[in-house]
Amino acid sequence: MSKTSREKLIEIKNIDIIFGTGKKQFKAVDNVSFDIYKGETFGLVGESGSGKTTIGRAIMRLNSVANGEILFHGKPINGRITKEWDREITQKIQMIFQDPGASLNERAKVDYIVSEGLINNKKYSSEQERIEKVKKALMEVGLLPEFASRFPHEFSGGQRQRIGIARALVMEPEFIVADEPISALDVSIRAQVLNLLSNLQEDRDLTYLFIAHDLSIVRFITNRTAVIYKGRIVELGETEKLFNNPLHPYTQALLTAVPEPNPIKERQKKLQVYDPSVHQYEMDPPEFVEIEEGHFVLANKEEQEQYKAVLVGKGV
Repeated sequence: MSKTSREKLIEIKNIDIIFGTGKKQFKAVDNVSFDIYKGETFGLVGESGSGKTTIGRAIMRLNSVANGEILFHGKPINGRITKEWDREITQKIQMIFQDPGASLNERAKVDYIVSEGLINNKKYSSEQERIEKVKKALMEVGLLPEFASRFPHEFSGGQRQRIGIARALVMEPEFIVADEPISALDVSIRAQVLNLLSNLQEDRDLTYLFIAHDLSIVRFITNRTAVIYKGRIVELGETEKLFNNPLHPYTQALLTAVPEPNPIKERQKKLQVYDPSVHQYEMDPPEFVEIEEGHFVLANKEEQEQYKAVLVGKGV
């Protein structure tokens, strides 16, 4: 599929997200822009506190945007919008949270947890239809319909995350923000949940923003990936391009932290630590530029020439 024929589902345009006021003001996200195309899984990677979850929550309209705009199907979803558009977005954009335990109401039965969105948006015509929708959503995520009468504490972490996914699915969304959806799960369960998300994407034509700090998982599930450092996107490109030709020193440092299955290679590997002082930005400030087709990096003029030379040297 060519770039021109792909439909932009989400557009993030020069957004700033600021917390606090006055001297305590903190800019968590600084002039971030990227597009998410319909049907793809877009990865957003960075260490804790880099601003990736903040961006996800801004798309969900849980965090307000100080500058810039967020578009869904070409229409703004941040700021003041109509009630009808608000209702439609609430249904079409859903979120899967990081902690499956904390994101579920322990006092409510699974039946209510999964159908809460349906109830709030009155997306059913009869009680029987609501029950059927809950039953279908549970079965789609690999849970038995009779689990609807149980409480969250009766389930394992993996099952609770499946309940969280069912809660998102029941609304029949187009776009899902998956905020580190497997980081709180046992390693043995992670692959099951990732495979489930991939299968659901295929069956329902879903689009994902997959937020993570683990690059090995991102490589497995995403089409394109953006790397974020202290609120700024430092590199963005097709996931395989990013892994094969990481240009920004921060991306390179993140990749060296990915465990190597081969113990000999793991022992030989040199860990890199990112030092922001390697950049000389006082006289020559950085820009977010396209170094090769679809591969963007934050760099000043001097660095841009260096990165282009690296790609030429690799025969790219």
